[in-house]
Amino acid sequence: MITTPRFITPAVAVASIAFILSSQVLAQPAPQFARPLSAVSLSASATASIPNDRMLAWMRAEADNADPATAANVVNTRMAKALALARAAKGVEASTSGYSSNQVSEKNQPLRWRVAQTLKLEGSDFASMSALITQLQSEGGLVVDGTQFSVSGASRRKAEEGLTQQAIKAWQVRAADAARGFGFDSWRVGNVAIQSNDAFHPQPVMRAMAFEAKSAPVAMEGGNSEVTVTVSGEAVLEGQRPASSK
Repeated sequence: MITTPRFITPAVAVASIAFILSSQVLAQPAPQFARPLSAVSLSASATASIPNDRMLAWMRAEADNADPATAANVVNTRMAKALALARAAKGVEASTSGYSSNQVSEKNQPLRWRVAQTLKLEGSDFASMSALITQLQSEGGLVVDGTQFSVSGASRRKAEEGLTQQAIKAWQVRAADAARGFGFDSWRVGNVAIQSNDAFHPQPVMRAMAFEAKSAPVAMEGGNSEVTVTVSGEAVLEGQRPASSK
């Protein structure tokens, strides 16, 4: 028996190849896409009240005169004496700033010149600062423009060390609570920032007062400042539990 050879047309061949390829594609598992991360933003703070151990005071030497040179001479003399007293005071740092000379014109008053210069005092010995301020007012002819109490850098850094650990622990507790509340088994730290406040508490301005040469020192109470450390950032939630069926 003679068998007649079978010829496959090009169209049939293409269809067969397409069928084989499509079968292979269907047999492959569906691609697995990465599951999006879930994260929650949290912040926690720790605060402590720290005694102020640093004091600043600004005092002013001022003089008015029709002759600007005369007014300047009065101010220069007062400031030189004030600087000498400040340098002799225990634990006090002194510097000058804000020298000014201006012509003053007032109704029904002759023209005059006003010369002024500021003396900045800084120190940690409040008793010494108080005694010096009193002396400069009563003997030196200076007036107080203002005072300010603050926490020194060393005291602030020491306080922040402990507060940072407290804030971190508080943040971790909040992260764990959030993970449980949103139905996750665990969490890990994402981007986190640690910040501290740099606020100070300026005191009310004290203006010139009449003091006798033997008056008691001006009373100074430094008070406290609040130091705060804040931890803020993301907690990445992992291991989501399946929702319970009702």
